[in-house]
Amino acid sequence: MPKIATREAYGEALAELGEKIKDLVVLDADLSKSTKTSVFAKKFPERFFNMGIAEQNLMGVAAGLATCGKIPFASTFAVFATGRAFEQIRNSICYPNLNVKIAASHAGITVGEDGATHQSIEDIALMRALPNMVVINPADAVETKKAVFAAAMHKGPVYIRLGRHPVDVIFDESYEFQLGKGVILKEGEDVAIIATGIMVGEALKAYEELKKENINAMVVNIHTIKPIDKDVILKTANCKAVITVEEHTIYGGLGSAVAEVLSEEKPVLLKRIGIEDTFGESGKPEELLKMYGLTADRIVSEAIKVLKKR
Repeated sequence: MPKIATREAYGEALAELGEKIKDLVVLDADLSKSTKTSVFAKKFPERFFNMGIAEQNLMGVAAGLATCGKIPFASTFAVFATGRAFEQIRNSICYPNLNVKIAASHAGITVGEDGATHQSIEDIALMRALPNMVVINPADAVETKKAVFAAAMHKGPVYIRLGRHPVDVIFDESYEFQLGKGVILKEGEDVAIIATGIMVGEALKAYEELKKENINAMVVNIHTIKPIDKDVILKTANCKAVITVEEHTIYGGLGSAVAEVLSEEKPVLLKRIGIEDTFGESGKPEELLKMYGLTADRIVSEAIKVLKKR
């Protein structure tokens, strides 16, 4: 399978959307080559704005453009978008419910050698807590493109989480993306693996390994963290146990969202796999994923453990 970074697909999607939506504008914080908004900038220079290293102003200007009927996509690294500009997103975008799309790249520990300061592992938690905000975490390049198109059509604030590191393409063009709807990729009744973002690929690998252990796993892709698909999550509760997997802290992200739904509606044994109350560190993406247990092998191991508790 080819490997393509979700940020690459984002750049391509913007260029395609620019042809179809004349009110679409793109803003960046002096990182357009890295976020891939440079693809749009080259094609539509009059609709691209480099705001410089001023992320708070980036969000404020995006909000202003939205009040004038434009559809702004604002991009920078996730750690700066959600951290440095949080107040502007909260008060200038979400509070007035403006039509701004924040597409932040270099999320998670797969930023790699840039280390803890640039590895945004709490961005989903920050964005999920904001009223009116939709939060999307696509799994691969195909899903990213479809998510960007869906975000452009949605009226209101959207946060799209993108990665730097190339990942397996797991879907084809026939794949249907629907905002707020989880996707059951594999049916099973022993253990449900609910994954988001680049961990969907690892969940599918774990499914194959678990079959060798005579464990029939359900695999669910939750690409939209907010609004979360309660119906599909409640279906997973028919399994003996549920595992969530995310390249994000276990606090406030997918695992928390799933736990909230299950604890209130249909309690079931749950194990959350993610980054456990620590910062990342510098290293190659594959090494970091292994170090923090974000692998198919870890999912298999936890599935066996959790089923033994039954």
